[in-house]
Amino acid sequence: MGEGPQLKTKAPQYEPTPCYPLLADAVAVGWADAARTLPKGTRVLAVDGPAVLDWTAVATGLRAAFGDGHTRLEFADVRTAVRDWETVRRLTETEQLRDDPDFARLAGGDLAELMDPAALAALAAPGEDGALRVLLGPGAALGGADVLWWADLPKRYAEAAVKHGRGRNLAAPEDEPPTLRRLLYIDWPLLDRHRDRMAERIDRWIDVTDTVSPASIGGQALRETCRSLATRPFRTRPTFNSTPWGGHWAQEALGHNPDEENTALGYELIAPESGVLLGDDASRCVEVPFQLVVALSPVDVLGPAVHEMFGTSFPVRFDYLDTVGGGNLSVHCHPRPDDMHSVFGWPYTQHESYYLMRAGEHSKVFLGLREGADVEAFHHSAHAADAYGTPFDIERYVQVFPAEAGQLYLVPAGTPHGSGEGNVVLEVSATPYLYSLRFYDWLRRDAADRQRAVHVEHAFRNLDPARSGAAVARELIQRPRPLRAGDGWREEVLGALPAMFFQVHRIAVEPGRAAEQRTDGRFHVLTVVDGQGAVITTAAGHRHSVHYAETLAVPASVTAYRVHNQGPDPVRLVKAQVV
Repeated sequence: MGEGPQLKTKAPQYEPTPCYPLLADAVAVGWADAARTLPKGTRVLAVDGPAVLDWTAVATGLRAAFGDGHTRLEFADVRTAVRDWETVRRLTETEQLRDDPDFARLAGGDLAELMDPAALAALAAPGEDGALRVLLGPGAALGGADVLWWADLPKRYAEAAVKHGRGRNLAAPEDEPPTLRRLLYIDWPLLDRHRDRMAERIDRWIDVTDTVSPASIGGQALRETCRSLATRPFRTRPTFNSTPWGGHWAQEALGHNPDEENTALGYELIAPESGVLLGDDASRCVEVPFQLVVALSPVDVLGPAVHEMFGTSFPVRFDYLDTVGGGNLSVHCHPRPDDMHSVFGWPYTQHESYYLMRAGEHSKVFLGLREGADVEAFHHSAHAADAYGTPFDIERYVQVFPAEAGQLYLVPAGTPHGSGEGNVVLEVSATPYLYSLRFYDWLRRDAADRQRAVHVEHAFRNLDPARSGAAVARELIQRPRPLRAGDGWREEVLGALPAMFFQVHRIAVEPGRAAEQRTDGRFHVLTVVDGQGAVITTAAGHRHSVHYAETLAVPASVTAYRVHNQGPDPVRLVKAQVV
């Protein structure tokens, strides 16, 4: 399954595949190596994992691995033990969004609720005459097997598979075409919770990016290594996607996706999708979900207070919006808190901020309503553009500001906004990332030559009219405020609002100097936005280099660390933390 974005390094210092060594294990490659770890006497083996995975290929690999003449196999497809499709849809859809083409309410509940207990129990019965019974598919762990393996596929590949019409949605019939809508809002939340609940039981983790020759590690090593990461700084594996408005900065400056059309959305750290590479190097490693690291050690990663507020949800994300040589983003907003909770199902909303890493000479940032904007006329124009393809001047209703490199623009939920062409935005935001409610998208066409979807009714229901006029520049485009300083370094607050649960700071360090930092029981996320890079040294002696444009997670358990500038020029890092 190789349709996901490919990374190649061009910039010598930017590392697209950061790897972390395993504790007490080595990465095994191939189904045969995994099969050799199965304890003797195992009667039922469960292989659980994502619905969109090519389970036929997994069965083929296992059959070959165990096909030495000494092991008789009986395969059982757990997907046959789900409830009927209409019941599944009733359990996972809400009436309000049932017919919405783009959004669904984030699925609650447990995967077990979609399974037929009697059918699952029948499938999980031990094989006859000493045969090894293998339960395959999402939910296999619920069958009470002797041994549990987890076959995982990084989410970028799952998304690419569904875009190409391959695979199945969770609990869907074989003839039901897969949709991204169900994958993102229903399958992933249910399967992520299921995986996290089973984490302590997993006996082997198998990365099936390559279904013919997968990489795998033991479950104990998985847990020990993830818990070790929760005590030291680490990076997630970055990836870039293409969109109709995408630019080329990440291709030219960082070497991402050189053969793709553009590099639009850069996922530096987005908890629901980001992965961490475990192994000696990128050629022999497994990728595990960042969210699994958090779920195994939530207090160490998040800190006690943040864990109490957000559970095991890592609440801040860092990503890039690249429009250099591309086009304007849509003008959109994000759900206000009540709507996000009652309609879309997230317990906290999608507050955002734009830090301008790079700004074009005449580039803009769209932000907030104009003073006295006629919202009814705006609504009418947006509807006409969507329904009839009638263009209109968005600047009649939405303010524009010059794009200024190094400036932070705050975007609380409900605020109309968008980056103009020619910019590189480091988006420092709350973790929800799938709820861009578009007012207007310039009548842009998608890859199938259809007018791109907008969400007029959702957007206007969530529009905050208070984010308008002079208050926008005063409250949302703040000037840096000094916070603390030392010998050759300073830290300043770039943006903070009472409505937003996180703040954005910037640390500046002169060559040869080091800035002192304390987590004070809350995680930090850092990105180098100017200069060559820095070395982060923790109180416990862990060291981690971070170069220009790279993002680093600093768990709360680190307590104290220093940011050393070892380059020839001043270095600046953007830092986010929950307040």
